[in-house]
Amino acid sequence: MTTPQPSFDARPLTDPVNAKAVRAFATELRARQKTGASAATVIGIVVAAAVAALVLPGIVGVIISMATLSGSPAAAAIPLLLIFLLLAGVGVTIWLTLRNRQAVRYRLDQFARANGMFYEPKVVSPPLPGMIFSLGHSRQSTDLLRGTRPRFVEFGNYQYTVKSGKNSITYRWGYVAVKLDVPLPNIVLDAKGNNGFGSNLPASFRKAQRLSLEGDFDQHFTLYCPKGYERDALYLFTPDIMARFIDHAAQLDVEIVDDWLFLYTQRKVSTLDPATWAWLFGTVGALLTKFDQWSRWRDERLLAESASSTATAHTLPFAPPAGLLTPPQGVAPQGRRLKRGGSVVPIIIVIGFIGFWILSRLN
Repeated sequence: MTTPQPSFDARPLTDPVNAKAVRAFATELRARQKTGASAATVIGIVVAAAVAALVLPGIVGVIISMATLSGSPAAAAIPLLLIFLLLAGVGVTIWLTLRNRQAVRYRLDQFARANGMFYEPKVVSPPLPGMIFSLGHSRQSTDLLRGTRPRFVEFGNYQYTVKSGKNSITYRWGYVAVKLDVPLPNIVLDAKGNNGFGSNLPASFRKAQRLSLEGDFDQHFTLYCPKGYERDALYLFTPDIMARFIDHAAQLDVEIVDDWLFLYTQRKVSTLDPATWAWLFGTVGALLTKFDQWSRWRDERLLAESASSTATAHTLPFAPPAGLLTPPQGVAPQGRRLKRGGSVVPIIIVIGFIGFWILSRLN
């Protein structure tokens, strides 16, 4: 049976919106969100108002004092007018930014509804097992669109912050999370089309876990699978599935972990751009038709472990129960996570710096 393709109606992303409906939706979101973005916005406004209340009287006092000393009221009027215009401009900018943000959320919500999904503005520290979701601090997913048919799919923008010395760097990703039927070995496809100087992934893996596949798949992806799971990876990535990834996901990094499949990109996934959504819906739709065959995979190592533990628990020979003839769902411990490796990029940079320093000294 063919898996139905996700529907796609992009009109809510570009159609004119009703200002009253946007305001009503913003009010609804504020009521739904006990904490998070709305609270942060209120705190930001309060802090800005407090700073203005403390700073502005001092500035005005200095200007008046300068005008009194100079004996010219016009000397005070011009700076005050400039301050007023500056504050008015800042206020208008904040108002337009908030109004635009409300409209974006409204459009995404309407787009989600039109395509059989639902919208969630923000999730703090999303409990997902992918490699990007356990890094840094201040983790949050924003503008999430979730669907449940034919299986659970989540589109979202994600960010986390890493502290480096006295500075902090915020990393931003777009992702698609697809729920699978059964847990599978941890497999990563590092797309070569989006790499720069080395891999763009936030984690590196030991070279011994690389697996070369047939055809031109290696020209598009570097595949990593746990040691000893090469045959399982070949079972999962049949030629037709490899073709789907090459045709539709060559610019996306892929991770299979537990019973999830993640697609990663360093650009926004949840956006008002219809072309981006058309690409993502097409990619997910093409892959969904092949996930059903993955549900039949079983880890034979679990069968061996079950048979071994049962045999040691009985001293007399016996015929194993019929249920033990088929491995249970799950992955043996050695296949659940890839072994991480160190990145060579910092080493190359240090060697290059030392080489440049030596050459400059010789010259």
